[in-house]
Amino acid sequence: MTIGMKKLSSKTLKKVYNRHYQLLGCFNYERQMSTGYAWTMMPAIRELYGDDEVRMKAGVKRHLEFFNCATTPSPFIIGITCAMEEQCASVPEGEFDVASINSVKAALMGPLAGIGDSFFWGTFRVIGVGVGAPLAVAGNILGPILYFLINFIPSEIVRRVGFKIGYEGGSEFLTRISEDGTLNKLTEAARIMGLVVIGAMMASMVNVNLVTVLNINGAQVVLQEIFDAICPKILPLGLTFACYWGLQKRYSGTVIMIALLVLGVLAVALGLL
Repeated sequence: MTIGMKKLSSKTLKKVYNRHYQLLGCFNYERQMSTGYAWTMMPAIRELYGDDEVRMKAGVKRHLEFFNCATTPSPFIIGITCAMEEQCASVPEGEFDVASINSVKAALMGPLAGIGDSFFWGTFRVIGVGVGAPLAVAGNILGPILYFLINFIPSEIVRRVGFKIGYEGGSEFLTRISEDGTLNKLTEAARIMGLVVIGAMMASMVNVNLVTVLNINGAQVVLQEIFDAICPKILPLGLTFACYWGLQKRYSGTVIMIALLVLGVLAVALGLL
C-alpha cells in the first residue's frame, strides 16, 4: 500500500523557517532546545499528519527529544528533518524507520555546533565587537551599526542557504566536505581567526593602569612603568586570564563581574588605580 509522495508547501516551509528564530525561546537543561525544535516543526507536522492524529502526536513527541546546536547552522538540520518527515508521511506507518530522523539530527548537531560556535560566536561576533566597540566608546553611532551588520549579515545568509540546502538533500553535502577534510579546515581557520581577534581585544579593550608611585631612597618609582618594561599590557593579560580561570572553575559570569566591580572599587579606594 502506498500513500503517495507528500510535499510541504512553500508557505509551510516559510513558517518552519521563521519559527526557527525561536529555538532558544524555551530552554531546559534536560533536553536543551527540544521544545523550540518541536515548535519549529509544528507547521510541517500538521500539514503532513493532520489527517492522522496518532502519527501527528508521534511526530511532535519525536521532536521533543534532546537537541542542542548553535542556532545559526540549525536551519540546515531543520531542512533535512522536513525532507525526512515528507518521506515518512508518504508511506504507511511502520514502513519508514522514524528513529532515523532523530539519529540524523544527533549526528549533525555536533559538527554543526562546532562550526556555528567557531564562526558566529568566536569569529564574526568577536570581530563585530572589535570593530564596533571602539567606535561606540568614542560616541560614534557607527559602532553598534557595524557590530549588528557584521553579526547579522553572515548569520542570515548561512541560515537561509543552510535551510534550502538541507531541505534539498544537504546530508550528502556535509558528508562530502567532512570526508575531504574541508570541514576541519574551515573550523580550524575560524578558531585561529577568533583567537587572533580576542588577543587584539585584550590589549585594546582591557585597561589596568596602576597610579602607585613608590619612594625608594628618595627616588620615585612608577609601578606601572616596571610592568610595562617587563611586558606591555601584562596586567590586562593577567586580568583576562584570571577571569578565564574563574570560568574554568565553573564560577558564573555574574560572580566574576561582581568580583571585578568589587576589586575595582577597592583598588581605587586604596589608590592603586
